[in-house]
Amino acid sequence: MRYITPRKAATGMGSARSGTQHHWAMTVSACALVLLTPAFLLVVGSAIGLPREGVIAYFGRPYPGIVTALFVIVGMVHFMKGTRIMIDDYIYNTERKVAIIASVIFGWAVISAAVFALAKMAFITIAI
Repeated sequence: MRYITPRKAATGMGSARSGTQHHWAMTVSACALVLLTPAFLLVVGSAIGLPREGVIAYFGRPYPGIVTALFVIVGMVHFMKGTRIMIDDYIYNTERKVAIIASVIFGWAVISAAVFALAKMAFITIAI
């Protein structure tokens, strides 16, 4: 007996209607992280040992700033989606809702702090 209608099988919708979409989002973000991680490590590795002014000037340039911002944004979105799956599997009732909210707040707080820091370094570099 089939539990999925032919239409749902053709459109890729399972019983919950969002599993395939979530799987593809995780797959795409994982592939993006495979490409961004080496670039991010090279960017950060080049900044190691620089004085404070050098780090500000370095991350104020477009390439290091954009690579760092993309890595943090894609990484934290991937983190939020992954923790949502773990929370759904292992935590129940009110604790589940609290854990999901905490995970999302943490993810967006990290994204906003990183983007703010990068923007501030870019504006300091422009002002100099």
